[in-house]
Amino acid sequence: MSYKTKLKIGEFSKLMQVTVKTLRHYEQKGLLLPDEVDEWTGYRYYGIGQMQTLQAIRDLQRLGFSLDEIKDLFDEGSHTPSIRQIDEKIRETEAQLGQLIARRDQLHGLRDSRKHITSMEKFSIQSLPAIIVASHREIIPNYAALGPLCVETIGPEMQRLGCKCPPPGYCFTMEHDKEYTPTNIDIEYCEQVEEMGKDSAIIQFKRLPAVPKALCMKHVGPYERFYESYVEAFRYIEERGYKIIGQHRTCYVDGVWNQEDPEKWLSIIQIPIE
Repeated sequence: MSYKTKLKIGEFSKLMQVTVKTLRHYEQKGLLLPDEVDEWTGYRYYGIGQMQTLQAIRDLQRLGFSLDEIKDLFDEGSHTPSIRQIDEKIRETEAQLGQLIARRDQLHGLRDSRKHITSMEKFSIQSLPAIIVASHREIIPNYAALGPLCVETIGPEMQRLGCKCPPPGYCFTMEHDKEYTPTNIDIEYCEQVEEMGKDSAIIQFKRLPAVPKALCMKHVGPYERFYESYVEAFRYIEERGYKIIGQHRTCYVDGVWNQEDPEKWLSIIQIPIE
């Protein structure tokens, strides 16, 4: 009489290097049933057949098959996918690969942009290319309202309209008040997008011409202290004989959306000059 392997769930778990929780999950899904369940104690016993089945599950998972897809295979009486199923998984994998490559390129762009901003001198002269932007203009009660406006209103509307933003992302505001006002600020938020879209009640699309030369200045700290940076920027412009020729932009790099401490918020003030 040949010996039949009979392992309790804990022993099977240890030998096959899989948690008991996972084994119970597989059993609930009908993927891996114990070879035997003691009707008095409820103990589950596993044998060689379950070892082979578990190995098949792992092999198929490594190839990208989901548990539901594996269950369908097992229900069909097979542990090996058909050529058609393999071809379909190849197509899915190639699509995922394309998405991962695109994500990698975006991350490279974001990293390079962050490196540039980090290494950028406090003042620099740069050109700003012509761009297409999704724009929203509104009178907000104060600067603190800008973050929630972007997160709760502008962002969801841009997503609804299917806006695609080229990496690493470029968003900025322009103020339209003729004089300083700490409240009821007439502000326009712009975010670069890849193409013109259809205007909505919240978002309008526009083309902004290139700015051949702009003074760019890093501002670290809360928005209520922008005036400190403007004093430095205007002194820099005047001392070097430049002339302001257009509306300034405030570009937001780090803010309430990714940095709790306002003292660490990073913005770039961009002033067109000649």
